[in-house]
Amino acid sequence: MHMSIRVAVSGASGYVGGEVLRVFSAHPDVEFGALTAHSSAGDALGAHQPHLRHLADRTIVDTTPENLAGHDVVVLALPHGASAEIAAQLPPETLVIDCGADHRLQSAESWAEYYGGDHAGTWPYGMPELLTPTGHQRDVLPGTKRIAVPGCNVTAVTLGLQPGVAAGVVDPTDVVAVLANGYSGAGKKLAVPYLASEALGSAQPYAVGGSHRHIPEIIQNLTSAGAADVRLSFTPTLVPMSRGILATVTAPLATGVNVEAVRAAWEDAYADEPFVHLLPEGQWPTTAATLGANTCLVQVAVDGKAGRVVVVSAIDNLVKGTAGAALQSMNVALGLPETTGLTTIGVAP
Repeated sequence: MHMSIRVAVSGASGYVGGEVLRVFSAHPDVEFGALTAHSSAGDALGAHQPHLRHLADRTIVDTTPENLAGHDVVVLALPHGASAEIAAQLPPETLVIDCGADHRLQSAESWAEYYGGDHAGTWPYGMPELLTPTGHQRDVLPGTKRIAVPGCNVTAVTLGLQPGVAAGVVDPTDVVAVLANGYSGAGKKLAVPYLASEALGSAQPYAVGGSHRHIPEIIQNLTSAGAADVRLSFTPTLVPMSRGILATVTAPLATGVNVEAVRAAWEDAYADEPFVHLLPEGQWPTTAATLGANTCLVQVAVDGKAGRVVVVSAIDNLVKGTAGAALQSMNVALGLPETTGLTTIGVAP
């Protein structure tokens, strides 16, 4: 016998909103209530999300507190800075899941530096696998009514490196992360860098030189995992694929640590995790293997000549990086099995 969870989704015409609808549709207890947006209000959902055939005839309504009220769960798939005002007007008994950045950061100073404006406050963080001083982030999610879903780049880097930080086998004061990102991570907007003629056959870096908004969030997470001081060089690059993130993260090998201890740290951290998989030695993650799945694939090696640990992680930015994390966290918050409605089965080729 299933419980019924009535879910409203804001930003339903965007990439994240569409993926929330696709991923949540596999949950046996979910039924959709209001599907909302601003500029596309009044349209049929199928005009914006033609792949969602079971919802194609649903009419998008305006994103207002009134339309979002009366649901068990509200998922906000809105641009950064747009969630807080809406969320503040929703009932305290409603589980609100924010896929934007408004409630992720603990530091108001970091919010002001990277996003600008007033900090909306911090919500429980929606990464169940995040290592904390007392265990895992999943331990604080049951019963919560507010969840901040992590950034997609943050998920790839955090899940890649955190076992080494927690075990003390890497030096977090010199972390270098270079990411290959699919274009859906930039959102559904019309701009010259995202035109096919600019993107196809080309790779282009962005937010170079420490300006990317996910940097303070990554530092926050690695601090949670046990780092006293984190220094991070983070460079994302758009590559011609629609989905996926491949993160290559390196950090110095801690003094006196051997190769066996390095791999053991990742094995111990992820032995029981349903969605984070350490691959067999010699096998490296690919974004294609995570397509459509709530999976993070990880591999770790030691570059002895450079004295650095090298971690490569791969995720689907729209699933494990966003919508899948939202559903996974919802399950934990509502006391359901964490894996309900989620798959580790990708799409290939």
